Amino acid sequence: MNRKYDFDQIIDRKNTHSVKFDSLQDVFGKENILPMWVADMDFLSPPEITEALKQRVEHGIFGYVVPDEEYYNSIINWLRKRHNWTIEKQAISFVPGVVKGYAFAIDEFTDVNDRIIIQPPVYPPFKSITKGLDRVVVNNPLILENGQYRMDFDNLRELAKTGCKMLILCNPHNPAGRVWSKEELHELAEICFDNDILVISDEIHSDLALPGYKHTPFATVSDKAAKNNITLMAPSKTFNIAGIVSSFAVVENREIRKRYFHYLNARQLGEGTIFGYLASQYAYSQGEEWLNQAIEYIQKNIDFVDKYLQKNIPQIKVVMPEASFLIWLDCRELNLTQKELENLFIHKAKLGLNSGKIFGKEGEGFMRLNVGCPRSTIEKALDNLKKAVTL
Repeated sequence: MNRKYDFDQIIDRKNTHSVKFDSLQDVFGKENILPMWVADMDFLSPPEITEALKQRVEHGIFGYVVPDEEYYNSIINWLRKRHNWTIEKQAISFVPGVVKGYAFAIDEFTDVNDRIIIQPPVYPPFKSITKGLDRVVVNNPLILENGQYRMDFDNLRELAKTGCKMLILCNPHNPAGRVWSKEELHELAEICFDNDILVISDEIHSDLALPGYKHTPFATVSDKAAKNNITLMAPSKTFNIAGIVSSFAVVENREIRKRYFHYLNARQLGEGTIFGYLASQYAYSQGEEWLNQAIEYIQKNIDFVDKYLQKNIPQIKVVMPEASFLIWLDCRELNLTQKELENLFIHKAKLGLNSGKIFGKEGEGFMRLNVGCPRSTIEKALDNLKKAVTL
């Protein structure tokens, strides 16, 4: 009989070094707000992981470590079962974070002032890391059409002719929540391969495809995709273990792999930690039932938000996510400036959400809501928002 997990339980996360809860004053200028921003969940991580870590802690010695076959096999088996992607052990390397992973790729495969394509509105580090490494950000904005986003391939084809060296893909997309189709990914792969543009695919939300949708790893859509790609993944978002460094890269092209893994190994960046290896192994080998139940709960949270807004605050619309526990809220019908919108959420509704502007100018008029939390938290947040809007 399957274990039943409790996602309604309220866990006090204050004073636990939590960015989400303990950085409110620094980020929002006040502490007495409900934090629904940083992309981790307020659910207990799978007890199968916790129990494995407890057992290891009780051993009492935490010396230098090496990943074993069970670690690699857990990743290989998970990708085969969950995503129909067959890879070999040699294609995998630990990386100390997905964001760091594409920073390393930018460092190794491009030069200062090289042009790198991103698709805003998109996860802020895509832009900040690129600019921070003195590369040129080239925007290929997504198009919002009939309540959902799509890629602008006509614009991408034109940009591809301007000497761009790399494209950073968000697959599934954050904050839009799109699960890109095989056809979309195939077209992107064709354009990038034919124009010698290396694709770095951030697939950290890949395991969180919602019911009715299936994630497609970019590298699986064609030979051109597999030959021209570095994929970055992690169990961190999936199993709520972001504080345990557990990311990894998958590189199928041997020449790209040789360069990228050499970059990592020469700087000793490809070595993980004892808890990172162990948490990953148990997440992928024993966490599937927890994940299935978590996704079901998250979908119900999303549906609750959508119905509540339609009934009570119709000026705010949900861009329905196809993956993840993040909801992109279209607030443009409130007719507020971004500063006024932030003031509404923070000071009137006492809610801490991500402002759309951090995802690019295309995000103005939007806010990002994290619903990876008990439903009672969402009910309280929406009631606060309703009162703030109607004041």
